[in-house]
Amino acid sequence: MAGRDLRALFSTNDRGLEAVEAFTNRQLQWELVAAALAEHLRRIIEPGFDVEDLERPRHNVMVFHGVGGIGKTTLSRKLEAALAGADQRPAQWGEPAWSGERILPMRIDLARSAGTSFEDIVLTIRAGLAELGRPLPAFDIALRRYWESQHPGESLEEYLRRGGLAARFGKAMPQQMQSALADVAQALLLPGTVGTAVGAVVGSLTRALRERRQTVRALAGCARLADLLEAEPDLEALSFYPHLLAWELAQLPADQRVTPVILLDTFEDVGDRTHRDLERLIQRVVWLMPNCFFIVTGRSRLQWADTALQGQLDYTGPTAWPGLALPAAVPAARAARPPHGHGRQVLVGDFSPEDCDDHLARRLTRDGEPLISEEIRRVITDRSHGLPLYLDLSVMRFLEIRRTGRAPQPADFDHDFPALIARTLSDLTADERHVLRSVALLDAFDLHLATAAAGLPHEAPALRLIERPFVRENVFGLWPYHLHGLIRSTVRSADDQADDRWSTRDWEQAAQRALTALGEQFSARTGRDRMLLVGCLRQGLALARDFRLDLGWLAEAAWAYVSDSVWEPVAPPSGADADGGMTTPADALVELLAALARRQHEHRTVTMSRLTTVSGSGLLPADLHEMAVYYLAKAHRDLGDSAASRQGMQTVAAGGGRLAPAARRGLAHLARLAGDFPTAHNTARTLGWAGRQHRVEGDIYWPHGDMHRAATAYAVARDQADQHGVAGERATSQTHRALVLAFTDPDTADDEIHLAEQLLTGLDLRATTLTLRIAALARDAGILPGLETARVLRAESRDAGITAAEAVLDVVLAFHHAILSEHDKVRTAVDRLRDLARSGDYAYYADIAHFMAGQPLPQPSTARWLEPEETVRRRWETLVAERRHHLGIRLP
Repeated sequence: MAGRDLRALFSTNDRGLEAVEAFTNRQLQWELVAAALAEHLRRIIEPGFDVEDLERPRHNVMVFHGVGGIGKTTLSRKLEAALAGADQRPAQWGEPAWSGERILPMRIDLARSAGTSFEDIVLTIRAGLAELGRPLPAFDIALRRYWESQHPGESLEEYLRRGGLAARFGKAMPQQMQSALADVAQALLLPGTVGTAVGAVVGSLTRALRERRQTVRALAGCARLADLLEAEPDLEALSFYPHLLAWELAQLPADQRVTPVILLDTFEDVGDRTHRDLERLIQRVVWLMPNCFFIVTGRSRLQWADTALQGQLDYTGPTAWPGLALPAAVPAARAARPPHGHGRQVLVGDFSPEDCDDHLARRLTRDGEPLISEEIRRVITDRSHGLPLYLDLSVMRFLEIRRTGRAPQPADFDHDFPALIARTLSDLTADERHVLRSVALLDAFDLHLATAAAGLPHEAPALRLIERPFVRENVFGLWPYHLHGLIRSTVRSADDQADDRWSTRDWEQAAQRALTALGEQFSARTGRDRMLLVGCLRQGLALARDFRLDLGWLAEAAWAYVSDSVWEPVAPPSGADADGGMTTPADALVELLAALARRQHEHRTVTMSRLTTVSGSGLLPADLHEMAVYYLAKAHRDLGDSAASRQGMQTVAAGGGRLAPAARRGLAHLARLAGDFPTAHNTARTLGWAGRQHRVEGDIYWPHGDMHRAATAYAVARDQADQHGVAGERATSQTHRALVLAFTDPDTADDEIHLAEQLLTGLDLRATTLTLRIAALARDAGILPGLETARVLRAESRDAGITAAEAVLDVVLAFHHAILSEHDKVRTAVDRLRDLARSGDYAYYADIAHFMAGQPLPQPSTARWLEPEETVRRRWETLVAERRHHLGIRLP
């Protein structure tokens, strides 16, 4: 396991120091397999275990995944050999707990180059079971029927010979299948000539099973055998036949019991994110054979526990596959690497943090104790990204510092190693090195992006580079490739001493090429490809900021980002200078978009402060400056500062730019908040789709108690947003529709709330989310079990600085208390509404609370209603009365 580290020994005069070469030998992976297999063996002999139970969760699969060329196939072969017998198991791997059990391993290579079909998978499993030395009649008869139907005139024996299965597992399988056929024919008393015809045997057997004849009682225990024999013998039916194998294994006497371990290698060649046909068939085999253990090796983790795959695969979700679900507490960057002993998805390749620490602790010792302190080991481990080479270089740095006469400190190892670049570049061609430096500027890339960033006329160097182990692949990513984190940071920041090292100008030119290439992908997108938009923005903003590049296409991308009102994080960490200021347009745009996205998670005062800084910087071009002013005005409105909001909206509206319609909408909202409904209504009718006319009209109608008209307006707004592909506006309009219908019809509102929840999925709209939760309270008004939910909503509204949400919440609470005729509590709600209206806005909400409770106004309303005040009062009183009637509430 370990030899003398001569390089370390000859780096010091300390003769008490013990230096050994420590490396991983996949012992951890073997231990995980041994533990999982032992658990599997215990599970399948429990009294309640039933191979015919198709609903219980499955625990019979383990996954080893990692980048190409890291040794997964070697591991798969080593595991097969170790499971076949102790004489082939490395001594250091140790004796497994289940050493007394009979294990039958069989490895199946799924690589495209191997040409393995689904038929081959099923035949391999059956051929491996030929070692049992006995027929498996339920399966064998079904398979023989399938073969003669799908391969008429083709000898199964010859097929097995050509495919190498006969040489690998022996020639017993065809004879066993024929024996099974003959035995069943004899049991059914069929003539000899008939008994050789599969069709006749299958037909007679099926009838006997249906009639529960005593002659076939041995097979009658397989509840689904008759159904499978009656099914069309096609590939789909074949994928269910492994259930028969599982049943046959379960019938073996205790002294003949065997546990197959099926190793499926190169699983990445099974399919991709879109084409999962073969994966579905293979997953079905795993599910239908719960008494067999499967070890999958491939580049990616199995997604079977992801609920999003429902419909693409038969069995999905964490309930179906508990061991394949990612632990919620694992950070995203390490999500594929579960802690020891947790989960059945194991990353092969880089050392785990525990392995890194163990490696460092064993490399240098004195008197059996680690020479490198735990704190230093932790820093090295964090910086290494699990790369063994970084650990080796850090050990040499540790000794180098000791030679200077001082004790190494943790800060000494927050360090980039130029040698890492030299080692990385050593076997790369000049073009490959050029591509490597270029893609170090990118979080992720594809072949086209890598080639364009490098400025090369052909993709061959990039194609060769992605085959290197330091290039990671995520087949589900927008751009599938990314550099190993340590390699990337070192290439970008270390003192590169290579002969072809880049100058500052070289880096700037590569950054400009990469930015241009991203812009081309952004401009070429079809439809509203939100993922591509966000990906281009994230990478492009970082390039423009770090290399002080012109905004170019980023300005148009920023407008596209804002137009959907989805608000995913797109900005890299702030690029402010040492004084906390911004020095370039890219700095300002990063801060602008960061403020807009973060406003869904920060108090509006923070948003206001950040946008004030951006708008006052003078760094943005005129149209983007208008964006900052508009959203600053919205923040002022949310905080109740209508005067400042009105000034900003008027400025933007007068400018006639892209946000002028939105600013006119903002002015309509401000008029509505002030109770000037005629002005708001007249303005709304001029807005059109660009100004969201129908949603504004709905906002005006519902305070009048005209819920049907408001709901209709919101529905039109939602449908228009859907036609234009604006997800945020669609969700917001539907949420407002759900709110107004929650006052009128709880049953209808339930469906509308559910639709709004669906439309909000994947969006980050804090105010709209609060409104939807308030709508749920309105739906349940009169039967609320308590007000804890309302208290939480009030706190969240205040934390966000969204005054409008708090005001609507109190209107809903007044509705609830009015239904129950709790006049004191209505007055409490009114008092809170009057406190919110001290700025002059929202005053009519207190009037509405009085209307619902049937109480006179203490003083004339300041609102200018579209209709007589008495009409508005009557509508709100009617809503309360109808809810009482709906709930069967009778007041004394």
